[in-house]
Order: sequence, then C-alpha cells, then structure tokens
Amino acid sequence: MSTPKIALTTGFDRLFPASWRRLDDTDPVGALWRAAQIFRLASFAYALGFQIVINGDLDRPGLTWVLFGLMTAANVWWAAGYLIGFGRRWWFVAIEVAVSAVLMLSTSYVADTAWVASNQTWPTTLWMTNAVLSSALVGGAMWGVIAAAVIGAANLYVKGDIVWNFGRNATLLLLLMTGLAVGLAASRARLTHQRMTAAIRAAAQATERERLAREVHDGVLQVLALVARRGTEIGGDAAALAHLAAEQETRLRKLIATQPDSVPIEFDGDRKTVDLGARLRALGDDATSVSTPSDPVPVPERTATELLAVVANILDNTRHHAGAGAHTFLLLEDLDDEVVISVRDDGVGIAPGRLDEARAEGRMGIARSIVGRVEDLGGQATLQTAPGSGTEWELTIPVQEGRR
Repeated sequence: MSTPKIALTTGFDRLFPASWRRLDDTDPVGALWRAAQIFRLASFAYALGFQIVINGDLDRPGLTWVLFGLMTAANVWWAAGYLIGFGRRWWFVAIEVAVSAVLMLSTSYVADTAWVASNQTWPTTLWMTNAVLSSALVGGAMWGVIAAAVIGAANLYVKGDIVWNFGRNATLLLLLMTGLAVGLAASRARLTHQRMTAAIRAAAQATERERLAREVHDGVLQVLALVARRGTEIGGDAAALAHLAAEQETRLRKLIATQPDSVPIEFDGDRKTVDLGARLRALGDDATSVSTPSDPVPVPERTATELLAVVANILDNTRHHAGAGAHTFLLLEDLDDEVVISVRDDGVGIAPGRLDEARAEGRMGIARSIVGRVEDLGGQATLQTAPGSGTEWELTIPVQEGRR
C-alpha cells in the first residue's frame, strides 16, 4: 500500500507555479519553505536599497559591492535549493549560516568604528534572518535558536559590546524568538503530517481488511465450516479433520476481527509506537484466552516486536509440553511506566531439575529466547512452575520511552 501524500499550503503558494508546488507534496513543511523564500526576496530588496544608500559612507565601497554580488549569487542558489528541495539538508543550511555570519563580520572591515556604532550591521539584520528561518525549518526550534545565537554573537562582536537593554538593540532577542517560533511551527507541521498519514493509512487498511473479510467469509470460512460439520457427521478419521477445520475457522475469524497491529497509533518524534494489546490479541485461539485493557497500550515498535516473539515462544512451549487439553491464559496489564504480561497454563508443569537438564543438553531456548530478550529490554522475566500445577511466566518491562 503506497503512502498517502498530503500537501500543506499557505496563501503564499499562489505566487508559485503549480509545477513547483507539486514538488513538495510529500514535504510537511514545503509551504513554509516557499513562504520563507518570499521573505528572502523582500529582505534582499531591503538589503539592496540599504547598500545603495550607505555605500558612499563606507571605507571600502568597491569591496562592499563585490561582497554584495557574491551574496546575491548565494541568495539565488539558496532560494533555488529550498524551493526545489535539494537544499533542505542540514549541511546546506549550515553553509548559509556560516556565510551569513562571515558577511556580518565583514562590517568591521568595510566600515569604520563610528559608522558601525551608529548603523545596523551590513548587509542588514533583516537579511540575516533568512539563515535563522532556514535553520528552524530544517531542524526545528533547537536549530533555529542555535542559528540565531550564531548570528547574534556575530552582531555583538561587530558592535564591540553586549547590550542587555533590548529597548536600544533587540537584534538578538528578535532572532531568538524568530528561530524558536518558526522551529516550533515546523516541528508541529511534521508531527501533524505524521499523524494524518498514519490515520489515512489506518483507514485504508481497515477498508481493505473489511473487503477481505467479506470475501473470506463468503469463501474460506464457509468451506471450513462445511468440512467441520460433515467431518463430525462422518466420524472416524474425518472427525480429526473436522476438529482441525473448526479450530482453523475460529483462528481465522479472530484474525479478521483483530485490529491491524501494524498500524502505528502515535508518533513520538522519530519513534513509532504500536498498540501492544492489539498484537497480543491476535495470538488468541481456542486454547489461548487473551485479556488486555480496553484502551490502547502504546509501546515502542521494537519493544512490541520483542515481546511478541517472547510470548510466541512461551505459547509454543505450552503446546508441546503442557499436555493434551491444556489451556493458556494471557493477561496484559498497563501500569503507566511499565507493562506486565502474565502467561499461565493449566498443564502438567515442569518437573524439578528439568530446566537444568535442558541447559546441560545445550537447549538454551528459555535463557536466550525468553529471559535474554526481556533483559535486553531492561525488564525481568520470572517463572513459577511445579508438577501438576501448570506454568506461569511474568514479564515486566519498563516502557517510559515512546509513551504519549
């Protein structure tokens, strides 16, 4: 199933050709990048006017025009990179921040101290804000604040003193607030895009699952039900086949009814979480009763995968060693900062010393597949068993990471 494309737009998008906008359909902050380039154009026009007005007052007017020409070429390259998309990389943005800081520092070389003290730094603080915007869009609030601190530090160095009176010089404060605000907006746009994509994918999978359920119900399930009924009537060897068909029919019905466990229920930054309860419910059958909370139990996907493998191993051991007719009871508890999975059967139990014998024979299934996996997750696995009293595993796993 292909990933749905969601395009977020702003009013500024009408200023760009439709072919440019289509390039950004899968970028959750594509509209913000395009809006930032409108600001880049406006700030460049302001910087050009500033250059024309003050150039005659500078010590090195010719060099200033050379630097301004280089700045213009870089400006075009950066705008193209951000509009088309190839420049939306941390290293590309880092170059813009570095070049912007160097251009600001050049003020001390092209102008005298008196000019610097009574004017804003060249080539205007407004134009320097572009580097902060780019950083905030590519890396969020943290990158935006870091870029603002770099540009602000260059400004303070040129001015020669640190002014905490923001009524006189609010450059640093404005840069920091811009980086923080735009960075938060970009992060929120990405998170919203992830949630919308997950919701659309879940809806599409639910629709497909419903369609398959109808087809299976009209075909496979009816055949299995017929085999189970006719086999029971015939008896003999056919009765065993009938029992197997009835068991598979029950498992298939539960599988169809179970929510798709591959659909993430939430995103926490870059960590995808899934509903552990949904995954465990898929393991239920005639011999296994599964009880989980009615609300989703979100855990990191890796944790869910490992726990599913552990529980599957325990159930497999039960089927092979608990004895005929043994029933397994699986219970999931959500204790906020940890989850507890109890797997208990009413089988024959494990005889004293049997685990030591298995270990001596080189059979390390319990140690490696169960205890080892749980300990790798930072949890604890305990086993209680006795002959004739069945077997009970209790798995306790911390799940603070990945929680909503």
